[in-house]
Amino acid sequence: MQPIIKLLLVIVCAISLGSCGNSEKRILTKKKEKLETLKKEQTDIALQITKLETEIAKLDPSAKEDRPKLVLLDTLQAISFTHYIDLQGKVDAENISYVTPRGMGGQVRAVYVKKGDRVRKGQLLLKLDDAIIRQNVVAARQGMEATKTQLTLAKSIYERQKNLWDENIGTEVQVLQARTNMQALQNNLRTQQENVKAAVEQMNTSNVVSNVDGVADEVNIHVGETFTGSPMMGIKIVNTSRLKVVTDIPENYISKISKGTPVVISIPDLGKTYNSTVSVVSQSISAATRGFIAEISIPSDRDLKPNLMANVKIQDYAVANAIVAPVNTLQNDEKGKFIMVAVKEGKKLVARKRYIDVGELYNDQLEVRNGLKAGDVIVSEGFQSLYDGQLLTVAPVNS
Repeated sequence: MQPIIKLLLVIVCAISLGSCGNSEKRILTKKKEKLETLKKEQTDIALQITKLETEIAKLDPSAKEDRPKLVLLDTLQAISFTHYIDLQGKVDAENISYVTPRGMGGQVRAVYVKKGDRVRKGQLLLKLDDAIIRQNVVAARQGMEATKTQLTLAKSIYERQKNLWDENIGTEVQVLQARTNMQALQNNLRTQQENVKAAVEQMNTSNVVSNVDGVADEVNIHVGETFTGSPMMGIKIVNTSRLKVVTDIPENYISKISKGTPVVISIPDLGKTYNSTVSVVSQSISAATRGFIAEISIPSDRDLKPNLMANVKIQDYAVANAIVAPVNTLQNDEKGKFIMVAVKEGKKLVARKRYIDVGELYNDQLEVRNGLKAGDVIVSEGFQSLYDGQLLTVAPVNS
């Protein structure tokens, strides 16, 4: 009996301890939950207090805290303001020539130029097959020489017949026949001389020459191939002494751009910038791009190559004396657009709303057409939470 009683006592104690432990855990959990609830209520109350303080400060000037807001200021000045249309373009050459044959072309016998060579106007680039043409020249010259021989004989016969007739020997018909024969041969000789010139000129068409000074940018023809002047199987000569930038402009700008419009060209890959003007404006709108082409002449530069990418800034608006403010200082409310300015009121520096009319925007600079003037001091940093009438203090600027 005694061992059984001991076992029962142990079980009762274990149950009691377990009950005590569970009770403490439940109490701890409830306390934690209550703490979280109170913290949440505290946060909500703090937010409500802040909101009410802000609203009261706006509605009741006497309730505003006399604690200045730290800001940075900027004094406005009348400056030159320019608006550009930013586009992409490419460098091109004014003189790009695809070499073509003077005749129908022919089989290539020799190539005298390679890609990258500098060539002169009139320089021989290709030699085409001229075997048949040379035979024609030889035949034409032989015929001309035979006619010359016949003409020499005809002149001699005519002179003899004329001398005999002058001595009353022979007949007048013989003289006339000799003169007619001589004149016919003279006419025939002139015709053959022209035929020889034509045959020689025909032979010269087998010499393909450059019609411009420049650089052989492409040489896509080889010995044995047929040369017809096709760009895919020919020679391209580029003259970079006169360069231009070509850009496609959206059609909505057509009324703002004309010949002579100022342009700033920059070549990102070279780090170079050029000031120029629009030299050509196309007279039609592309159905594919809904834009029109503008060309801008740029100075010759050995570093510039056709098809280099260019950034094109076309000026479409400019004001000599404009009031300009950073665009990030612009704010809106139910009355319109405004910028916070700093105004001296007695000995205090106070923030005031200044409603404005805005003009053009370029990069981060905003043109202000009405509402601000030169000498006005705007809040350039720290303006986001300002209210009208708030006291200001200026942050020191590190030099």
